[in-house]
Amino acid sequence: MEVQKNVLLATLLLRLHKKLFGETFKRWFEVAIIYLAIAGFLAHLCLIFLHNADVLFPNTPTGRLLEDPISAIYTPFSFILVFEVYQLIYHLPRSFTTSIATQYEIISLIVIRRIFKDISNLELQDFWSHKYDRLFVGDMVGFVLLFFLIYSFHRLRSKKPKYPDPPGLERFIRFKKGVSVLLLPLLVSLAMYSLGDWILELRQFTAGDIKELTDINKIFYDEFFTALILIDVLILLVSLLYTEHYSQLIRNAGFIISTVMIRLSFSAEGLINIALIVGGVLFGVLIHWIYNRIGYLNQDGAITEE
Repeated sequence: MEVQKNVLLATLLLRLHKKLFGETFKRWFEVAIIYLAIAGFLAHLCLIFLHNADVLFPNTPTGRLLEDPISAIYTPFSFILVFEVYQLIYHLPRSFTTSIATQYEIISLIVIRRIFKDISNLELQDFWSHKYDRLFVGDMVGFVLLFFLIYSFHRLRSKKPKYPDPPGLERFIRFKKGVSVLLLPLLVSLAMYSLGDWILELRQFTAGDIKELTDINKIFYDEFFTALILIDVLILLVSLLYTEHYSQLIRNAGFIISTVMIRLSFSAEGLINIALIVGGVLFGVLIHWIYNRIGYLNQDGAITEE
């Protein structure tokens, strides 16, 4: 009886995975996100216009987010990030390295979204003497480095050595599909909670109950990367049942360390934040490069068991 329940649960999870992560739903979701990004951009511009015309939140400090039209670019990138999160879960059962690459793309989009938000804070007179000027330059340099490192990671991923499929691989893939199905509603719930909590905080701010808003760049993604670390560790532990390659285990453990460094960046301020992000991605690239070199040695027979 217990075995039948487990089989039914596994079958249900696989059917849900096929529905939620099939090509048809993926394409529909992608188009929906594009329309939402456009609508969000126009809505944000309208809110800025109404606020500057003293129709919405008159005489209320709202920060640059509702004052400078350039800040409206922040909103469509937020929707694009939602699709990137879906992409990450989509790739999770297919390839661990592709999932990690998507994590790097997500953090790069968070950085560029922050750049668009902080452009409105620049002080062009007496440049470099203001805090936001230095942070802006640091983010710009950091984003270029991130873009190059992500490119390097994709090149390494395309050239990774081929190992024979381990026994039980299909069972491991089914397990990861089940994790993906369970992870999606968890992240949706987390996103809704984070948004509701921020809206409540915004009301308290406009009412004068609190003096400062939480950095909008940290909303949801702080908890999101924490959840990713836990999921990555779970997958790493289960993968021990299906692989005997030392290099693969070290590579996956290194990727988790890379994700931890990115997670720590949300607790850091200023230039340390972008340094942790770049350092985390650089660590992942180096781990993948070493993994490839070991794989080539194995294929050439340079590493043998005695």
